[in-house]
Amino acid sequence: MSQIIALYDACVLYPAPLRDLLMQLAVTDLFRAKWSNQIHDEWIRNLLKNRPDLTREKLIKVRDLMNENVRDCLVEKFKNISTTLKLPDKDDHHVLAAAIKCSASVIVTFNLKDFPKSILQKYDIEPQHPDDFIIALFESRPAVICACAKTCRQRLKNPTFDVERYLAVLEKQSLPKLVSRLRDYAEII
Repeated sequence: MSQIIALYDACVLYPAPLRDLLMQLAVTDLFRAKWSNQIHDEWIRNLLKNRPDLTREKLIKVRDLMNENVRDCLVEKFKNISTTLKLPDKDDHHVLAAAIKCSASVIVTFNLKDFPKSILQKYDIEPQHPDDFIIALFESRPAVICACAKTCRQRLKNPTFDVERYLAVLEKQSLPKLVSRLRDYAEII
């Protein structure tokens, strides 16, 4: 198993298509995926606020499936670290504290400005946009990433998604580099 430990920020768990791909990647052992209950609470709270068609019970089931299927994913007991941190947004202290606690090398987030490299480098942590994170994995193991994308695409039912439609979904998730690379492998996705 890889020594890369990646902490997922709530913002990358919020959109279902991206969350699905990140979870599928997490079970490959290309890296170790981590998050905390506080991160879960944040994405669930924001999703419920913006999607009244969803229920808390359904999202709790998703959370529980995530926790059950990704080995050793939950980071706990980091509150004391959180109080010592300085970030542009104090609401992100818990994310950095969890990353420090689990010895993450990467925080996967859309909010790069909230995790300045100058601060994170003190902890040997790099903030990475999900597109850059997945592309780095793709560079070393393209077949694995393609298989994950295929699995996620095939899970989509009512309606089913052909490759181009699925790639359009990924593009809407702000993954243009990944989509560009996956197009070269469309016949196996």
